Amino acid sequence: MLNQQYRMHQQIMQFSAEQFYAGDLRADASVQDHRLGPEIAPLEFVDTAGCGFDETKHPETLSTGNPEEAQLLLRHLALLFSHLEKAHPSLLERDFQVGIIAPYKYQVRILRDQLRNSPMLQTFTRYIAVNTVDGFQGQERDVIYISLTRSNRKGEIGFLGDTRRMNVALTRARFKLVVVGDSATLGEHPFYRDFLQYAEEVGAYRSAWEFMEY
Repeated sequence: MLNQQYRMHQQIMQFSAEQFYAGDLRADASVQDHRLGPEIAPLEFVDTAGCGFDETKHPETLSTGNPEEAQLLLRHLALLFSHLEKAHPSLLERDFQVGIIAPYKYQVRILRDQLRNSPMLQTFTRYIAVNTVDGFQGQERDVIYISLTRSNRKGEIGFLGDTRRMNVALTRARFKLVVVGDSATLGEHPFYRDFLQYAEEVGAYRSAWEFMEY
């Protein structure tokens, strides 16, 4: 069994290490503390609970989407790029890569459409790829965003219940992982309840209200 990884910061790795590797997975010294900048957290969970970002269904495919969650995610990403441009411009002079992952094709389509039409991100689109979990399998990026999409009063999470597939998404990032989702919906499932607890323990929990436009 794999017990040493050379891709990601240890804080990004640790939750998956505990869930899938009985805590035996270790980050090599060459990557365990590397981050985009000393002031940039390697992990964030942005909680949309209470924001009213209800999921929607595509009328034909019945795939799930969440336009307001997508909009928030792209705003967060725009703020990150703005910070990098000012504080760490050399990062953007190399082959810098950001991946945005969504579990549903409809949400991927929404994110791509919004990205195309985002004034804040127009100069950065060359760094960004948007795809499903399967579309990123076997790949890695400097930064990964995950749009968990599901937000409903019944606590239904559909594809997100495939936690091994979600493990793939959670372990694609080298330097920074940002997960956006509704804790009120996700917290009904033990895997996501554990992830929320982990995010709080390492100081990675953020409220979506911190990034809302007024």
